[in-house]
Amino acid sequence: MKKIAMFTMGTRGDVQPYIYLSKALMKAGYEVTLGTHPCWRELVTASGVHFEPVGPDIDIEKETTVIRGKSRNAVMSILKTMNFIMKIIEGSSKEVYKLCEGKDLIVITHSQMGAVEAGLLGIPTVNVTLQTEMIGEKLKEKKFGEKLIGGFIEKQAAKPVNKIRKIYGLKPVRSADEVMSDKLNLIPISKYVLDRNPYWEDKNVLTGYWFDDEEEYIPDEKLLSFLASGDKPVVLALGAMSFETEADRKKLDMFVNAFRKTGCRAIIQGFQKTLKDYDLPGTMIAVGSVPHSWLFKQAKFVIHHCGFGTTAATMIYGAPSIPVPHVLDQLGFAMQLEKKDVAVKALKAKDLSEQNIIQAIEEMNDTYEIKKRNAQEISEKIHSEKGLDEAVRLIGTLMD
Repeated sequence: MKKIAMFTMGTRGDVQPYIYLSKALMKAGYEVTLGTHPCWRELVTASGVHFEPVGPDIDIEKETTVIRGKSRNAVMSILKTMNFIMKIIEGSSKEVYKLCEGKDLIVITHSQMGAVEAGLLGIPTVNVTLQTEMIGEKLKEKKFGEKLIGGFIEKQAAKPVNKIRKIYGLKPVRSADEVMSDKLNLIPISKYVLDRNPYWEDKNVLTGYWFDDEEEYIPDEKLLSFLASGDKPVVLALGAMSFETEADRKKLDMFVNAFRKTGCRAIIQGFQKTLKDYDLPGTMIAVGSVPHSWLFKQAKFVIHHCGFGTTAATMIYGAPSIPVPHVLDQLGFAMQLEKKDVAVKALKAKDLSEQNIIQAIEEMNDTYEIKKRNAQEISEKIHSEKGLDEAVRLIGTLMD
């Protein structure tokens, strides 16, 4: 039996896609190891995937929330979080090296974990890219200015890789591309959502989204009772953008007041610390870790931060969106939703107010039928792609 390993660091959204991929590869007959933070042991093992702890035993979501909460600037808070995670990745290299030994293939996740170690061991690799902006336009004839900007981005992207290379006495690389697979880069995004860049090399493949419709989730009686007591609710899911600061309490106030004034019933996910002493009206309920594969199906529409996972889930499960992007890649995902007319115009986090939330809800209500229809149509197309099957097939062509 061929052995595959993959490693990832970060919040649940950084782990979930690889649980889906691991399960699909196991179903196809491969032996799979998924290495990540010790705090995700239960999440991974509950899916039937072989788990290996990598890095310090910390509550990564709590730690990153604290880091983000210390900065009012969303961009700076994300950069600080990324630096924190990259230090963990650097410090975990020896563990990753040991877990790579004896494997037939290493899937290099979007965090680039395992790339250097696999290279040292001479093990073939496959890459996964979530943010298409990170894929080089190798087939494009670039002007001087484009080359200059591209060179700067490549140099920055190579820094974390070079820190790990230094551990093993290796020379630095100019670009992270130098340690990427020359065979295959999987992009788990639908071709019905994103047009393939004509300047990409053939190895860069849009497989379709990765998800599992067979996930079992049994909601508690309180949530079921709430759902049965009235119209379909709005779901507020800002994910890792719920910083749990005083500023976030004000943000929550804006949404609660906007829901009240527009007559929306609402399910609020996140803000757990803030909600402990927060008095929600009876038309709203707070929930913890509920799978989006179940939760978004219950929603009239979803207000979310446009992270990779939530953006994908709204389209997979046919839910229109009010996007509230906080940082650059989230703005890009928000534009994808707007382009497909499954979302209203994005509300930038820095400009958020009670009034523009109300306006966005009113716009959604006025255009809801067309947005819901578009969301359902794109959901059907996404399901027809069978993105996980395609990813496994492509990996199989390299393993045979």
